[in-house]
Amino acid sequence: MHDQAAGLRRKLEMNGNIKQAKTISIVSGKGEVGKSNVAINFSISLLHRQKKVLLIDLDVGMGNVDILLGLHAPRTIIDMFNQGLSIHEITEKGPNGLAYISGGSALADFFTLDQIKMDYFLKQYEALVGIYDYIIFDMGAGVTRDSMFFVLASDECFVITTPEPTSITDAYGMIKHVVNNKGNMPIYVLLNRSLTQKNGSKVLKEFKYIVARFLQIEITLLGILPEDKTVTTAVIKQTPYVLLKEKAAVSTAMVQLVNTYLSFSTEKFEVKPSFSFVRKLK
Repeated sequence: MHDQAAGLRRKLEMNGNIKQAKTISIVSGKGEVGKSNVAINFSISLLHRQKKVLLIDLDVGMGNVDILLGLHAPRTIIDMFNQGLSIHEITEKGPNGLAYISGGSALADFFTLDQIKMDYFLKQYEALVGIYDYIIFDMGAGVTRDSMFFVLASDECFVITTPEPTSITDAYGMIKHVVNNKGNMPIYVLLNRSLTQKNGSKVLKEFKYIVARFLQIEITLLGILPEDKTVTTAVIKQTPYVLLKEKAAVSTAMVQLVNTYLSFSTEKFEVKPSFSFVRKLK
């Protein structure tokens, strides 16, 4: 196993000049904040900006990307291990050509992998990094040892919250946990379901101040998504809201949010992002 891991590291180093994907983990301190919806619509909006995106559902035991897309993937990430499939064989196509991997309902097995299976995952992941610009992990809500293993290995972390006090508190707890384990992790905060732009801006500014004061880090305020009935309609119709109604307030806000993010991401990495992910994961 040590020889196998060393071989993988050598291959990654040899491929250092090849374009490689950025890995983003999308997390929340609590459930019911619209995290998966944000992940899906953010991914599709990146596609509209001519970016190549892969969305991987890693919501432990409760994956719902398939449901929100109105699709049913015949294979999940667990099948990759149980059936010895390649990661390309479990990658499905969603709306507008969105590439995604379903988490299924038995994802807990993924976090109890032995070394051989983990090396297998890393090799499969390596096959993706030259294909996509962004690989996005839709993580489960809250903090677990296994999910944080992947969050901390990512290049960036998006924390989704709502203006509700309990959501804000849990988002702070999530950021604190990340910072305590990896102080240099770039953290972006997105406020979902804000009743007004003014109130949302106030909540985010106060939140940023509290994080800076007590955790001594600077978070990046990614943007605000408004409370919009279009989201509920989109969930019922199992269609991403940026496709269902592109002129809706939440859709235009998502487009602006993606534009803001891409403006933040113009600087080049000093370390190739995918190599960083695999190295940290190992």
